[in-house]
Amino acid sequence: MEQRVLAVAVLFLGWSLSFCLSQTYLLDDEEGLGRVFDGIGGLSGGGATSRLLVNYAEPYRRQILDYLFKPHFGASLHILKVEIGGDAQTTDGTEPSHMHYENDENYFRGYEWWLMKEAKKRNPNITLIGLPWAFPGWVGHGKNWPYDYPDITAAYVVNWILGAKQYHDLDIQYVGVLLQVRNTKKLYNYIQCSVFRTDDYYCCTTAHYPGTNTVMEAVKTKKKLWSSEDYSTFNDEVGGGCWARILNQNYVNGLMTSTISWNLVASYYDELPFGRDGLMTAEEPWSGNYVVESPIWITAHTTQFTQPGWTYLQTVGHLAQGGSYVALTDGKGNLTVVIETMTHDHSVCIRPPLPPFSVTSQNATFQLKGSFASIKELQVWRSQFNFKTKKPLFFEKLTPLKLLDGSLTLNLAEDEVYTLTTIPTGQKGSYPDSPPSARFPKVYKDNFNVPNPSFSEAPNFADQTGVFEYYINMTDPGPHVFTLRQVLTERPVTWVADADQTISVIGDYQWQNLTVVCDVFMESIKTGGVFIAARVDKGGQSVRSAKGVFFWVFADGTYKVTNDLAGQTVLAEGQSGTRAYGWNTLSLTVEGQDVSGLLNGDPLWKKTVVLTPKNGWAAIGTHSFELAQFDNFAVVAE
Repeated sequence: MEQRVLAVAVLFLGWSLSFCLSQTYLLDDEEGLGRVFDGIGGLSGGGATSRLLVNYAEPYRRQILDYLFKPHFGASLHILKVEIGGDAQTTDGTEPSHMHYENDENYFRGYEWWLMKEAKKRNPNITLIGLPWAFPGWVGHGKNWPYDYPDITAAYVVNWILGAKQYHDLDIQYVGVLLQVRNTKKLYNYIQCSVFRTDDYYCCTTAHYPGTNTVMEAVKTKKKLWSSEDYSTFNDEVGGGCWARILNQNYVNGLMTSTISWNLVASYYDELPFGRDGLMTAEEPWSGNYVVESPIWITAHTTQFTQPGWTYLQTVGHLAQGGSYVALTDGKGNLTVVIETMTHDHSVCIRPPLPPFSVTSQNATFQLKGSFASIKELQVWRSQFNFKTKKPLFFEKLTPLKLLDGSLTLNLAEDEVYTLTTIPTGQKGSYPDSPPSARFPKVYKDNFNVPNPSFSEAPNFADQTGVFEYYINMTDPGPHVFTLRQVLTERPVTWVADADQTISVIGDYQWQNLTVVCDVFMESIKTGGVFIAARVDKGGQSVRSAKGVFFWVFADGTYKVTNDLAGQTVLAEGQSGTRAYGWNTLSLTVEGQDVSGLLNGDPLWKKTVVLTPKNGWAAIGTHSFELAQFDNFAVVAE
């Protein structure tokens, strides 16, 4: 019995000693420095991830932008990367091209121009990057591949760069070309080059979702290494933990000097693919509600205390009991150290799979050497996820730490992030709480009468295939002068499986019983077709398989009601007398299992029955890639 007690006592003593002992980590520049830091960023696009942001009223829209871009306030991002719109579905929607057709140029479509200017307004030094995911059909010359005619593809991208400067005074620092093997979804590293430098060094080798690792072949190129699309994880606290881990370990493990989050802000309908996979959430412009999520403050731990052009120390790495630390300097005496102790289950990203590892509480002593030995005090900022109590504390400023002979010791618990820095300007910016969350209005109308729209898309419509833009119908002297028009006449060079029909969704995904009304105008003789829809259950990269209740009329004088966007499951059909170049008013009512419709106020079919789906968005669209107009859209939902 005495031996057992003694053994337990020795075991307990050994554990106590190991816990109290501190591992020492040198922060030293005497042997040289590491790679140059290129910044932390967010990605708008790939696709249509900022769609709802532009529809926010002030002051809420300004506040969201401040949390993202304003220095010393929130995320204080160094980089904004945007999609060069290609008229195709690129994950959560389509973004319009600056060149729908070869002889067409318009540098005011979409919202990325506006977003870049707003970012630049807040941070004049922000780095701007453009990348095309998809291309208008003419670029591929009839093929779903944009690289068989490299001169055409290059000229298309160059026009976008020149348009950014000419029309918006925006200097695009980098552009990239995403390489994808034909007929696969597999992404390969791609070269992203500086617009203003032609020497080989200013091209970066970049990867998407590298899992914090870089292949040795990329390291051997001695080029800059970037994780140019990363994160893509639900932005709860585990998502924040994912972001904290990869921001450090992308450099510690992979020597990547820039990490860019997909996406910048989750500003698209939540039920689209990858809902809430942004640094913050702003998906309710109708209510004004937005949420500053944990990744904003995790970003601030690095961005508020560094700048592109700083340099990593060579003395970075993993902590003895799990976690990691990085240190950067501006070469002028300033030092910033970022430490994370995220545990495995609290830092899982959506991809790739995360191998097992362990993190336990530990003491860590940091010994400053070289030019940092004279530093006497460091500012301290801390985030504690507190998964057990579910009361997280993010980006708190603590009492500055005094250094003794260039040394300091921290007691690091699990799931924490620390910043130690000589930079005194950090700030946890704040605004009053945004308005309460609310469902999309049950009664909604839009007559599209906007003579000088700020944006080419109508509020709250989310294009899923095709492009729907404000249009001035100069040939119509009647009430339909200002309309919404689907403008694509050929299938784009797609990134994912766009539908064969065009479709734009709107409203509350939970809508069940509702009436949708819209005036429609076909512009394709005999072959034209348009629809209104209710209970649409899919969008984004799954839009081809969308089901719902679709009420179609065609220019050959027929109609049909289908249970799917593809038009394969027919619920009712017959003669309508509809023709191209004439306005018709469609009305679709879905109540329980019953579906009824009106054409110009007259019943078109007896009630038919639909069993699924039970709920979904309202929508408008066309039978193919064809010109068609829509006006006086209205929804009344129960």
